[in-house]
Amino acid sequence: MAQHGMLREYRFTEAAEDIRGSKLYGLKDEKLGKIDDVIFDHNTGIIRYVVVDTGWLTTKKFIVPVDRLRASAEHEGDFSVDLTKAQVENFPPYEEKDLESDEQWADYEGKYRSKWDTGPVMHRDGTDRNITPTTQQMPGNSPSARAADAATSIEDTEFIDTKGTDDTGAFTTGGFAASTDSVEISSGAMGIGPRWDTFQNRLRERRKEVITSGSTPESADRYRKAS
Repeated sequence: MAQHGMLREYRFTEAAEDIRGSKLYGLKDEKLGKIDDVIFDHNTGIIRYVVVDTGWLTTKKFIVPVDRLRASAEHEGDFSVDLTKAQVENFPPYEEKDLESDEQWADYEGKYRSKWDTGPVMHRDGTDRNITPTTQQMPGNSPSARAADAATSIEDTEFIDTKGTDDTGAFTTGGFAASTDSVEISSGAMGIGPRWDTFQNRLRERRKEVITSGSTPESADRYRKAS
């Protein structure tokens, strides 16, 4: 059965706990869109990506790995990412139906990862020179990446999928292992901000309820049968 799903029409009891509707800003405070949904792991309830509705992109929506997110310093309750609209336009078109098949989703993630590897490269203002990564930009050193370790200790430990773990220390910031041929998604991100952490915790707590209520019609039906 499909291993990933979305919230879709599911609503939390406390609307304030839901990050959907929050705005996402890019480099130089450029508004990229608003968070429309999230893609989470059925086995753990850990969020892998946010789905952003742009209003300007041809395909309307794109995804961002949660390890790339941070709380916006300029806009309370919103989020930011080191991307420009031009870089977003370079991502492969996001199709929600790809989530219905693990094979299709893995294929999409591979294409998407390659664009992160070759596309979103930071440059110094006014030059075409790459920025030497700061300590915070080095793999595993972002606040969300460091805090992600805390998310591995969850109640449903028997559901954790350890397939594809890498002991080589390969780059995994943003959920991608650049030195391997397979996409590796990190265990999630906590520490992005209080609002995010509350939202992530609520989703983990209500994971089964969300899935059986229909994160996708097909996956919900398969999940009921498997249970």
